[in-house]
Formats: sequence, structure tokens, C-alpha cells
Amino acid sequence: MKKKLSKEIQAELLSILKERFENNMNRHKGINWQSVQSKLESSLEKLCSLNEMELSGGEPDVVGFDSKTNEFIFFDCSAESPKGRRSISYDHKALEARKKFPPEDSAINMASQMGIEILDEVQYRKLQMLGSFDCKTSSWIKTPDNIRKLGGAIFADLRYDNVFIYHNGADSYYAARGFSGSLRV
Repeated sequence: MKKKLSKEIQAELLSILKERFENNMNRHKGINWQSVQSKLESSLEKLCSLNEMELSGGEPDVVGFDSKTNEFIFFDCSAESPKGRRSISYDHKALEARKKFPPEDSAINMASQMGIEILDEVQYRKLQMLGSFDCKTSSWIKTPDNIRKLGGAIFADLRYDNVFIYHNGADSYYAARGFSGSLRV
């Protein structure tokens, strides 16, 4: 991941994030933009990660504040799984195991390169309380080790006004499956 953004890109990204923040106040009640912006301006590496989230179609937004760690929490808030992160296996091990028609990358690897974390089930359910996401797509979510050791991985989506958690082989990939991530700043 590129670790430095030009002043112009920083300003443009902050403008996008501010507009999204102001247009979606239900996601971050009690949080003011100036506090978020100050934190972002002093965390340039995290700003780079947010830029990667934005460039891949994630539409990151503030969804909370952790008072214990003094961090703002960002989630991808795009209506569907981010377009720039689809058709991928769950992790690198699954990608390497797939001999025929391997995907170009994996969710865990992409998240690591971006400097973000893939959402776990609790975070995914929290995201769904903020709106309707993944109504036409699905997202890999952090898979417990006991499932992954057996070759599986889990993913989620929203259908019939309910969050569904499913399983699949970790090496599978589909055009409509990607992942959403989180970042603490």
C-alpha cells in the first residue's frame, strides 16, 4: 500500500469523508466531524488506509468511538460489497490451494495490504443495524480458526430483512462476493 498521500489527495479524501459523515449522521450519533478530522490529520498512515477503502469502492464512514482506546471506528458502508474487492477467495492459503482458475487475491491478504481488518460477525451485524447492506452481494467475514482449519470460511449477506451467515470452501470465489473492512483511527 502507498504510505503517503499528496496534500491534494488528502484534502479531497477529507472532503469526501466529511460529506459522507454529514449525510449519514445516524451512523455516528454524538460524534462531531472536527474531532474525527483532527485525528485523521495526525494519522496519515490511517488516512492512506481510508483512501484504499475509498478507491476500492468501500465508502468508509465513522460508525463509532471506542472511549477506552480513544479511537474512531470506520466501517465500509457501501450498499453492496465493494466492487474493487470481489471475486476473491477467503485467505492466501485457500488461494494457493486452488489449482484451477485461482482468483487474483484473497480477502485477508487485501485487507492486510490496505491496513484494515475484515469485519467479524458481530461487526457485520452492527453494520446491518445502520442500514441495508449486501442485499445483492455477500461478504466474507472473519472466520473462526476451528472452521478455517477444516477448509471452510464464512460469509454473510442480508436477505428477507435478515442477516444470514453461511459457509463455503475458503477457496471458493464469486463475482458478487467480496468483503467489508474496519479501521480504527
